[in-house]
Amino acid sequence: MKIRFGVGTGSDTGPEELPALVDRLEAAGVDSLWFSELVHSPAVDPFVGMAVALARTQRLKVGTSVAILPGRHPVLVAKQLASLALLAPKRVLPVFGLKPAQPNELDLFPVTGRRGSVFDESLELLRAVLRADEVDFDGEHFSVRGAGIGKRPARPPDIWLGGRAPAAFRRIGRYGDGWLGSFLAPAEAAAGVAAINTAAAAAGREIEADHFGITLLIAEDGIPDRLAAQLRQQRPETDPADLVAGSWPDLHRLIDGYLAAGLSKFVVVPAGGAASNGFLDRFATELLPREN
Repeated sequence: MKIRFGVGTGSDTGPEELPALVDRLEAAGVDSLWFSELVHSPAVDPFVGMAVALARTQRLKVGTSVAILPGRHPVLVAKQLASLALLAPKRVLPVFGLKPAQPNELDLFPVTGRRGSVFDESLELLRAVLRADEVDFDGEHFSVRGAGIGKRPARPPDIWLGGRAPAAFRRIGRYGDGWLGSFLAPAEAAAGVAAINTAAAAAGREIEADHFGITLLIAEDGIPDRLAAQLRQQRPETDPADLVAGSWPDLHRLIDGYLAAGLSKFVVVPAGGAASNGFLDRFATELLPREN
């Protein structure tokens, strides 16, 4: 499996910092740059950020970690993805999730009906429009006639999904091309891979073996007390050190565990919220030699 490491922009990487970050990653040979959906923050919008990064580079891949699909019309999202993929072939890595990481942003992505059902149907319609010139679709939440987006890439971009609940694993198995998890211990990630593969087999599908990854937070000087407290509140049964790396050696320990669990793609995000020059130097020194 191809082991790859990308950089997550974090919540504090705003428009003024983005061009220099993109140029530095391209020059260093970093595999990918990832944008989170964090509306109430300085972070750049994921689709805008991807477009800017692709326009400045020839090799760097870009992805979302994650963008929210329910609350957006799937045909419009298909148009955005197809446009990006045609402008920068094989460099667009969309990952979609059910709901925002910040609860106070949920109202910004309104849906009519059960959110999980809307997500499932959105994925069906998104994939259909990315694969056909004209689509007729009648569902519980969407109905379109002759939906098309013009020229499409010969191979549509793979659609990866986030999530860590059993329902998310079932959805990934049915509709996803890959999985980007977060805040899971290595043993939990292994169970997630198994659950996704079981759901895919039940749906007559197969997820490629190297299409499993995780977003990893690193606090280079130890996990801050506030973050540790938040993790204990959200995941009381799990040691925060198994979810977030408190140093570069701890990051390597977690990576080794995830590799054993079947994961091979890693998005590394600085816990401080912004990728400083020191972080990027250490990222390149520590992680690029681990790629194959």
